[in-house]
Amino acid sequence: MGDLNLEVTYFEKTGPHNTDKALEIAKKYADHFNIKDIVLASTTGTVAEKASEIFDTKHYNIMIVTHAYYFVNSTVRQEFPTEKLEILKSKGLKFHIGTHAMSGIERGLRIQKEAWIFIDMLAKILGLQFSQGVKVCIEISTTICDAGLIPDLERDIIAVGGTGRGADTVCLIKPAPTSNFKNLRVKAILCKPL
Repeated sequence: MGDLNLEVTYFEKTGPHNTDKALEIAKKYADHFNIKDIVLASTTGTVAEKASEIFDTKHYNIMIVTHAYYFVNSTVRQEFPTEKLEILKSKGLKFHIGTHAMSGIERGLRIQKEAWIFIDMLAKILGLQFSQGVKVCIEISTTICDAGLIPDLERDIIAVGGTGRGADTVCLIKPAPTSNFKNLRVKAILCKPL
């Protein structure tokens, strides 16, 4: 891939009202770069459902990263509705429901008012310096590598994330697993909130 001259969209505000436009941008650049691997963050299924309408699973490897079980607290087993999950799986979407690359034990310690630890600080800095959605795109890109959902680490992927609910960020990423995190490259931020 040589020099890139890309159109970038900057949303005035964060949030789910940007989801349709963000997915449109993801599809545009997936087609432009002939990228077949698309990873999306979706905690309640809204983004996953919309992506299933835009990306044909016969032509794209659609990977959804949702929260781990008991991510919210010990009484909420899973935020993603089971029925919706099964319907989307039957349409060919792949799911990772497990610990994210930038959470887990460290996040648990911070929530319990313990000291901030490096990975939690990295996640916070990425969110502050770029946007929460860029942090999510980086995190889900390495998470799907660890989960074995991406068949080839040599090809670029499109990552879609957001701030809270919905999607408001799309990145072109050269993925890497957590064991090789320093090799992950955000090649382009295609849209994000200001």
